[in-house]
Amino acid sequence: METSEIIKKVRRIEIKARGLSSNIFAGQYHSAFKGRGMAFSEVREYQFGDDVRDIDWNVTARFHRPYVKVFEEEREMTVMLLIDVSGSLDFGTRKQMKRDMVTEIAATIAFSAIQNNDKIGVVFFSDRIEKYIPPKKGRKHILYIIREMLDFQPESKRTDVKQAVEFLSSVQKRRTTAFVLSDFFVRDDFQQSLQICNRKHDVVAIQVYDQRASELPDVGLMKVVDAETGHEQYVDTGSKALRQAYHKYWTNRQAALMETFNKSNVDHVSVATDEDFVKALMILFKLRS
Repeated sequence: METSEIIKKVRRIEIKARGLSSNIFAGQYHSAFKGRGMAFSEVREYQFGDDVRDIDWNVTARFHRPYVKVFEEEREMTVMLLIDVSGSLDFGTRKQMKRDMVTEIAATIAFSAIQNNDKIGVVFFSDRIEKYIPPKKGRKHILYIIREMLDFQPESKRTDVKQAVEFLSSVQKRRTTAFVLSDFFVRDDFQQSLQICNRKHDVVAIQVYDQRASELPDVGLMKVVDAETGHEQYVDTGSKALRQAYHKYWTNRQAALMETFNKSNVDHVSVATDEDFVKALMILFKLRS
């Protein structure tokens, strides 16, 4: 991509993302994530209305009555964007490519973060850690991140979410709010690694997918290519049985993915490339408020 074209794209994304973070998400982001950037302060006796998740069971057992942990909000949080840069993101049959939507969502979260005086960092991952950008504040830093998202060329086309969340756990010592942005087209199980990571950090999953991934069109013989392995084959989409089998595969795959998120206690949302991601983020923010 030409430098002038990248600059224009960065500017266009900045205008849209800043507008969304200022006008639509003002206050939503803070209320959704302020409870996750908390530092332990003291314990006190349980009072009616306290969140049972804050009970300190060790102290409760010692004094034979319930005590809860009291937290103080930290002045700033660290937000990490774990961005999938594998080959399957270079796909889109409707409004835009999955990679383009991931970039816009990431930019919107980034601008919401700096409005909240948070640091923002990035991990680009495929089936390896492609690039790590340490957390910093400021518009200049975000523009650098957006430019990297637009122009970054990964070494691998495959995906490994497990490696990405394990890297986050190792590199971020303090509690961090982490957004994993991916289509989650993965072959390996990452539930245990995600669960362990979410105990240390606050992990949120945002799945971006294309509607064509859920069902095949009836267009006769069609060549399909696996964007991550390069494997090619022809399929007869005129076969109703094949289309039904493919849709069942997608449904089962999505159900397994949602089960992974739920078992890991990870908040999540899915958005298609022809949908409004603003609605998806609003649902996510309200879910956590």
